[in-house]
Amino acid sequence: MAERIVGLGRWGALEELIKRAGGCAVVDGGLATQLENHGANINDPLWSALCLITNPDLIKQATLPGFTSRGLSIEQGESLLQKSVKLACEARDSFWENVQNCETLDKRYNRALVAASIGSYGAYLADGSEYSGNYGSDVTLDKLKDFHRRRLQVLVEAGPDLLAFETIPNKLEAQACVELLEEEDVQVPSWLCFSAIDGIHVSSGETFRDCLDALEKSEKVVGIGINCSPPNFIEDLIRIARKETEKTIVVYPNSGEIWDGKAKQWLPAKCFCEEQFGILVKRWREAGANLIGGCCRTTPTTIQAISKALKDTL
Repeated sequence: MAERIVGLGRWGALEELIKRAGGCAVVDGGLATQLENHGANINDPLWSALCLITNPDLIKQATLPGFTSRGLSIEQGESLLQKSVKLACEARDSFWENVQNCETLDKRYNRALVAASIGSYGAYLADGSEYSGNYGSDVTLDKLKDFHRRRLQVLVEAGPDLLAFETIPNKLEAQACVELLEEEDVQVPSWLCFSAIDGIHVSSGETFRDCLDALEKSEKVVGIGINCSPPNFIEDLIRIARKETEKTIVVYPNSGEIWDGKAKQWLPAKCFCEEQFGILVKRWREAGANLIGGCCRTTPTTIQAISKALKDTL
């Protein structure tokens, strides 16, 4: 995702990496899609986190209630959460060592930062509500904070470079995440990304601009943006964010396909190919994005196209 700069500490590493990348760096792509391409069956409420149990060598998103619902103890669930971070760090460190030791590899690589993924309450429900924000009247601010609290604590203890709150569908959950960061005095920089239904509104129907209020006031949140939403929404949302904040703007859309949370399948829709991503990325950067990647249904070739497009702008 980015480079950790020795001596700068966590809070300066992301900013320094973006600077070294010329103002915009690359975020990784859709892990679940790639796991499926390698034969993993993740049609399960745990989604790609199932691989932490069944095939850790292949290893996104995991919750303690999700693990315990599969019969694991709290301790086992916490251990798996920490494993998700440690596996990512090990893969990053192994790649970086190879880069340093191989004379034929491009030395312009930056050492990646590992962001621990913290998915929405809706992702745990596994009913598609991360794309609607409709959690019901019984889901309160305190309930959402209680849901996220222990997972946040465990992931912080695992030592990631960043925390990535992802696919947040409504303002209430964003507020819960921000308050939780303050209550726990988390010393790991975070970004928070919403899911969106168009170029103005997040999934709940609330405006993206209104949802930015709580994030803008928080010093714990260094980045804001959009993920797992169609690419054609992204440019307008970036422009809204850039008018409201000086924070890092993070975007990693999906392929354009639509997830049916009830049927647990992707529905046919306009799909954006690598060439289209390459064209859009240049516009996203011009609009003010600082981190660009891909989410569900994007592949390594998508990320390669994004990387090439960004290099072409330098």
